[in-house]
Amino acid sequence: MISTAYVPVIAAIWLAWLVSWNVATFWRERSVAEAPRNEWRLLFVLVVLGFFLTFGVFGWLFPPLWRAGPGLGWSMVALNVLGLAYTWWARIHMGRLWHAGVSRTAQHRVIDSGPFAQVRHPIYSGMMLAVWATAVLQARPLAFLGAVIFTLGFGLKARVEERFLMRELPEYPEYRKRVRMLVPFVI
Repeated sequence: MISTAYVPVIAAIWLAWLVSWNVATFWRERSVAEAPRNEWRLLFVLVVLGFFLTFGVFGWLFPPLWRAGPGLGWSMVALNVLGLAYTWWARIHMGRLWHAGVSRTAQHRVIDSGPFAQVRHPIYSGMMLAVWATAVLQARPLAFLGAVIFTLGFGLKARVEERFLMRELPEYPEYRKRVRMLVPFVI
């Protein structure tokens, strides 16, 4: 169970991120090409399910595996902030090319600087870090299952994007060879 000191902090962080992220959806170019929605819509359902499980929707079913003390608790809050700040860095760096779905704008190009020099999908990487930090604070089996489902959903969506971008952007294969997909130096 998240110590009561962390509940409002984590909730406020995620809420601020969610509101600001949705407001910023108006700051984008129009799509000129899209991957079929049936290739990625179900993956979004996995992400949402994973998110709700991570936040303890059914937390009362299992006791916590541990209680987060101040060191672990505030470290996970910091990782949560770091992960979500990383998503914003990527979103700002991407500018008006960003879309929630899998699409391409007329001006689309490979961005290989900023967070995109570290990983090809830094928004997903940052969100995964934040969700895992939240799961560690929850310390419940369903929270970890939720983090796994969340990670799986975004990992699979990243693969859909990879196939789409390989077809749409001639320079993407070279970028793909140089930069890891989700975790620097690893994946």
